[in-house]
Amino acid sequence: MDAEDFVVPALVTLDDPPAERRACIDFLLDLAVDAGRVTDRAAARDALLERESVSPTGLGHGVALPHARTEAVTAPTVAFARSDRGVDFDAPDGEPATLLVCLLAPADADEDHLAVLSRLSRSLADSAFRTRLAEASSERAVVNALREAVA
Repeated sequence: MDAEDFVVPALVTLDDPPAERRACIDFLLDLAVDAGRVTDRAAARDALLERESVSPTGLGHGVALPHARTEAVTAPTVAFARSDRGVDFDAPDGEPATLLVCLLAPADADEDHLAVLSRLSRSLADSAFRTRLAEASSERAVVNALREAVA
């Protein structure tokens, strides 16, 4: 599967998500549900929250990367939202996340999931990439940036 399949415009919003972590995860999940990428919203939510309970997904530098593999997902999916207020994802630096990237993958997509997770993590560690996402003026600009990161 190529990068254009992971991130589609329907998975990206510049609308401010809720400021509470679980509500923010629901907000990101709903992008994937609305895009037809999730067959069972409750199961996908449970997988994301289970992963979050194992280890918080705040990466620091204003980034959160909640992620999960589950049978409730039909295709590897990257959803994105940007928060003006920030959301507490228990990042190591204590900073709230303003760049929210959610990765969902089918249960049997081990290799794809790990490869995309690694690429996204590397890209999100780069301050120029984070600035590009933070200053993007359109969903299309975010889609293009995320596709480059995943490719």
